[in-house]
Amino acid sequence: MVGLADAVDEALLGLGDGVNRVERKTYRAYQRLRNFACVCPPQRSKLLVYLKVDPGLVDLVPGFTRDVSGLGHHGTGDLEVQLRTPRDVERAQELFRASYAAA
Repeated sequence: MVGLADAVDEALLGLGDGVNRVERKTYRAYQRLRNFACVCPPQRSKLLVYLKVDPGLVDLVPGFTRDVSGLGHHGTGDLEVQLRTPRDVERAQELFRASYAAA
């Protein structure tokens, strides 16, 4: 999971020159002008990333993406992305870019 977290960190920081990483108590925030992604500490089998993407504009895939707009969670954003493998990080790249563009 640490390698997966490093891959997500690299992908999010690589979106543009103005991306900053801020360590919070319960998550790691990535911001441009405002937060656009929040990464929670790795769980046993997955890494949760919350993005500022409207879940209504995304084809939600069970086990990969989830609408958390009505649920409480740490961080910013209404779209939860569950990452388990390096392939999931590749699948999430488009969502990362959409969230970055919205910030």
